[in-house]
Amino acid sequence: MPRLAEAAGQLTLDERFDFLSNHGNSICSPAFTDSIAKMSTVARLQGSCCSPMDRHRYGEQVEALKKYASIPEIPQDPYDIAAGTAQKAMGYFDLTLSPDEQSAYQYAMDNSDEKGPCCCQCWRWRVYGGLGKLLIREHHFTGEQLVEVWNLSSGCGGGEEHHHG
Repeated sequence: MPRLAEAAGQLTLDERFDFLSNHGNSICSPAFTDSIAKMSTVARLQGSCCSPMDRHRYGEQVEALKKYASIPEIPQDPYDIAAGTAQKAMGYFDLTLSPDEQSAYQYAMDNSDEKGPCCCQCWRWRVYGGLGKLLIREHHFTGEQLVEVWNLSSGCGGGEEHHHG
């Protein structure tokens, strides 16, 4: 699989978009979800799941996610994720949270744009659902903070539903 993230410093945002929007391997299927655990940690999960990527929205997402650069578990590009990062996050998916932690998680489920970590219960649902639990447990994220991460990390593609506030 291409290792685009390593070349990110040498590629413009437009070049990254062009590559990811035309060479993705991301599939919304149980088989793809299961395959992630068997991937090399340096393999890449690339492209959108459900709809074509939107150039404008992609730029906004990548720029806004820089806010979380100090937290290595948060992918800096929702369309180019290291399998090792996904594997770690998926490991938290079945974690039982304390009542207060669960309240924060449920807030994010109820208030994120997708009403959960993704628009469908695919691999992204498990990766970003697990990431949510990791962020709440290890980084003490609030439900509001998790909503922001999930909204910025949408990898479903599209942009027509996105509105500036």
